[in-house]
Amino acid sequence: MKRLHSGRSDAFVKSEEGEQGFWPSYADMMSAVALILFFLMLLSYTQNIITGNTLRTTQQALLNTEETLSVTQGDLEQSKLSLLEMQSRLAATIQQVANAEEELSRITISLDDARSQLSQQQATLSEQDEQLQAQAALISAQEEYVSEATQELVSMREQMHTLAFLRLSIVSQVRDSMANTLGDSSTVSVSDSGSLVLSDGVFFEVNSSDVLDAAKPSLDRLIDAFYTALSEGDNLRYIDSIVISGHTDWDGTNWENRILSTNRANAVLNYLLTGRAGKLQPYAQYFSAAGYGEERPIPGTDQSTPEGRAANRRIEISIILKDDSILDVVDSYLAIDMPEGMTATVTAEG
Repeated sequence: MKRLHSGRSDAFVKSEEGEQGFWPSYADMMSAVALILFFLMLLSYTQNIITGNTLRTTQQALLNTEETLSVTQGDLEQSKLSLLEMQSRLAATIQQVANAEEELSRITISLDDARSQLSQQQATLSEQDEQLQAQAALISAQEEYVSEATQELVSMREQMHTLAFLRLSIVSQVRDSMANTLGDSSTVSVSDSGSLVLSDGVFFEVNSSDVLDAAKPSLDRLIDAFYTALSEGDNLRYIDSIVISGHTDWDGTNWENRILSTNRANAVLNYLLTGRAGKLQPYAQYFSAAGYGEERPIPGTDQSTPEGRAANRRIEISIILKDDSILDVVDSYLAIDMPEGMTATVTAEG
């Protein structure tokens, strides 16, 4: 029979149970430690990856910085060259300024001399100015006189123009009126002397002084034109007479031609004063007739030709203005051009 020792048995049992409880706890602890180590290793690996990426980024940034530094160094070298060039230009500019200062100094000296001379000249000019003022007063008085005289001269010139062109104006009116009636301007013209020239072939048969019936409408228009001209404005104030003159060519004798031309001139005058119911009778005192035969041919015509003879067979109507001596003066005066300066003065003052 085995001997049981209750105390040791209990202790063994307790010990055995205690060992059995201890080992599981140790295993759990080691698992935890291993897990922690795993996490630490994972963290270290992750940190290494991050550090590697950061290092590569930093290296790339370093490369970029080195490139930028290289470019910057190139720019710096270029800036140094530019600075050297600017320094060279500055030195040249400084030299130019120095030269300019020297030139300015010379100019200043010259200017002082000029001022001294100017002062002397001003003293001289002051004396001359007094003389000029006296002359200016005299010139002003002369200019006033010239202005008044010029205005009077311009007024006289205008009156002379009125006289000179009055005759031509009336003759032109009559010519245009008759040309419209005849329908042929070649049979009515104005001579160089300002006379109205009518071809006698329109009014008379050969060697006849009887007015053709076909010409009477033209003479009626001539009556109307003269009536208008004579009754208009102050025309009568300047008109002395209206002369109707007859002219022939060289055919026939001088006596025959003078009689024929006189009869034709009188025939035209008679029709003008009796036609249109005597419309021109109030102005009959201004009309007259004359025959010159072949004595006054048109200058430059060749009467050896039919055309030349036809041109000289004509009736001329001349308007004589009062006081022909004044007209001579007018013609001479109109041939002289007024100076432009005087015309400008008159325009500015008038």
